[in-house]
Amino acid sequence: MAVGAVGDDLAQFNDADFDGKVASHETVLVMFYAPWCGHCKRLKPEFEKAASTLKTNDPPVILAKVDCTDDGKDTCGRFGVSGYPTLKIFKGGDLSSDYNGPRDASGIVKYMRAQVGPASKELTSVEAAEAFLGATEVGVVYFGGETKLKDTFMKVADKLRESVRFGHSINAEVNDKYGKKDVVVLYRPKHLSNKFEPDSVTFEGSPDKNEIEAFIKDNFHGLVGHRTQDTAQDFRPPLVVGYYNVDYVKNVKGTNYWRNRILKVALKFADDFSFAVASKDDFQHEINEYGLDFITGDKPVICARNAKSQKFVMQEDFSMETFEAFLTQLKAGEIEPYLKSEEIPEQTGPVTIAVAKNFDEVVTNTEKDVLIEFYAPWCGHCKKLAPTFDELGEKMKDENVAIVKMDATANDVPSSFDVRGFPTLYWKPKNGSPVTYNGGRELDDFINYIAKEASEELKGYDRKGKAKKTEL
Repeated sequence: MAVGAVGDDLAQFNDADFDGKVASHETVLVMFYAPWCGHCKRLKPEFEKAASTLKTNDPPVILAKVDCTDDGKDTCGRFGVSGYPTLKIFKGGDLSSDYNGPRDASGIVKYMRAQVGPASKELTSVEAAEAFLGATEVGVVYFGGETKLKDTFMKVADKLRESVRFGHSINAEVNDKYGKKDVVVLYRPKHLSNKFEPDSVTFEGSPDKNEIEAFIKDNFHGLVGHRTQDTAQDFRPPLVVGYYNVDYVKNVKGTNYWRNRILKVALKFADDFSFAVASKDDFQHEINEYGLDFITGDKPVICARNAKSQKFVMQEDFSMETFEAFLTQLKAGEIEPYLKSEEIPEQTGPVTIAVAKNFDEVVTNTEKDVLIEFYAPWCGHCKKLAPTFDELGEKMKDENVAIVKMDATANDVPSSFDVRGFPTLYWKPKNGSPVTYNGGRELDDFINYIAKEASEELKGYDRKGKAKKTEL
């Protein structure tokens, strides 16, 4: 059945046909957009790629878009669209939920597959099993009968369905074909096959939900995983990443040429680090965090984070020899971490300026309590806060309290400070751990908080923040 006018994969719905077309499909993901919207333009190619894959899903998922500035205005208004792009999931013709998943093609596909059909696909024939295991994603399969392990497996599948593909077989022919009985097996996709690790891993624990989940997590990406924007959060320090032209769509052979070399060395350090390969184009922002500009040439550039999340860069051109030497030194703690930092400024104003190079001196190891603001130069709220912060600095200049600010876009922020937006404020007692400041942002709000929380009572204010009388 044709679904719209935008090629064969991505449909274009409008006010006149929206209800009818949405009702004619079991599951539809709709992108409400405006042609001038930059975020929409960036999402469109990913949305189109996902549409091409999901139309052949079993059951199929249709992706469509609606122009909120043209012939889709009424529909957008009906569904309360106030920003672009807005994505919504429709099932059986009715609005089911907002889409809260990833915005890249593979992430959209994985998320939407989890919204349709059972959590685990039943493999009722050898052909169905071969098709399931021939996909380009990891598959976790139960083979056997109606056992306790199968019941537990199905519960795990339901919990992890948004991130993992599950299949199960109680078919004797399928089980005989794969030589399996009452087991759970994780299969890695063929394009990641290599001689340094098995293509499949069998679960050998008890029928315990937590054990099966841990088994999947520990084995999902293998020795050197393919790190994408969708899976980046799966890889935790200590982590070593090879950035190069990773492309498992157009250049599988070339991608694996370098990955295999990384694998061979990584095998010797599997107990010390996690490893991954990643597209240098998809992670340019991350590469910049290591002080590197755009990567030229074919060879991987190696970057790493240790358990403390400190950053390290391999300076030599990649070879298996230089890579092994780098890992040996990294393991031994013999490499100086890379620190993104502005130069230490001259302190002239009422607010102390912190940069990465002097952070320990003015925040972590100082004998003063510290209220620190992490800001971005372009942040409007930060600009609005600046004069109040300066005034607070003046009020605290004779106290054992430092008022500090740091440009978090130009300096590395220590891992003990979780900065996800701007401005972010922390209170750091001189002998304690940092805590997030969530109070008001008027001058009196800051003074009252500091007066109450200060390690020592302030000279100029009592514990309730009231100014003390000055002796004549």
